[in-house]
Amino acid sequence: MKKLSQIMILVLAGLVLVSCRSTKDQLANSKGVHVGILQYMEHDSLSAARKGFEMALEDEGYIKGKNLTLDYQNAQGDQANLQTISEQLVSKNDLVLAIATPAAQSLAVASTQTPIVFTAVTDPLSANLVNSIKKPGGLITGTSDQAPITKQIDLLGQVLPQAKTIGILYTTSERNSEVQVIEAEKLMTKAGYKVLKKGISSSNDVQDAASSLMRDVDALFVPTDNTVASTMTMLGELSVTHQVPIIGGSTDMVDAGGLLTYGTNYKSLGKQVGKMAVKILKGQKPANLAVEYPKTVELHINKKMAKALNIDVSKVSAD
Repeated sequence: MKKLSQIMILVLAGLVLVSCRSTKDQLANSKGVHVGILQYMEHDSLSAARKGFEMALEDEGYIKGKNLTLDYQNAQGDQANLQTISEQLVSKNDLVLAIATPAAQSLAVASTQTPIVFTAVTDPLSANLVNSIKKPGGLITGTSDQAPITKQIDLLGQVLPQAKTIGILYTTSERNSEVQVIEAEKLMTKAGYKVLKKGISSSNDVQDAASSLMRDVDALFVPTDNTVASTMTMLGELSVTHQVPIIGGSTDMVDAGGLLTYGTNYKSLGKQVGKMAVKILKGQKPANLAVEYPKTVELHINKKMAKALNIDVSKVSAD
């Protein structure tokens, strides 16, 4: 009888321990994870990347309001906002997403413990975000939006075989744009084109700079430049007025006013970095997760713009 009582006590103690452990697990699950998002500015490509990121988290079981708290902040292209917002986000979240190079650079400086993933960053090496593509080191990794400029120039040749002079419009303060402009100018010169460049410092400069370029060029190339991308609707109108087609850096830029591109799908890119974020939330270290390049790069044509510019795109091919 005494032995039976001892057994019952042990069983009850075990049940209490299991119950306590289960309660702790439930509390941990109910707390969920806190994820911050810093978007450099408002435009379609960056917003598409953010939506893709959120979709990837949801696909992996992280549901807003249930086991996921999202803290979304937009710096509205203001460098002064970046530092303040970055410090707030890294102090309150388990992980932070940086959308665009300036946002990633600001978060990288602010964080001493919080892991960061980035997207819509063209060249993370030259932006000093990672030690290497395969072994980033430190607290940050993510996805580059770098698209093959060689393909974009090839498309230009297909739709405008008589073109001789190409304009390039970009923001001088965006490192991601500078990298692409250097590459594009080199490839265009090699292909026999004359290249005219105009750098801008803010969106206020875009209309005058673009109009000036369009008077002297056969086509305009715009890289995945955040400031330029935010003005693509206006650029599309200028394109029609001057009858100068725009080769855009991304599919979203083409939808907003460009003619065509072989570029990155930013929603897919956001999903890609979302899957990387989940790996980190489950225990992997950013230092060991290689930077990834776009898995979805596609030929994208704005047929409405083609009609307005009287350009036949029926035989254009990315092959």
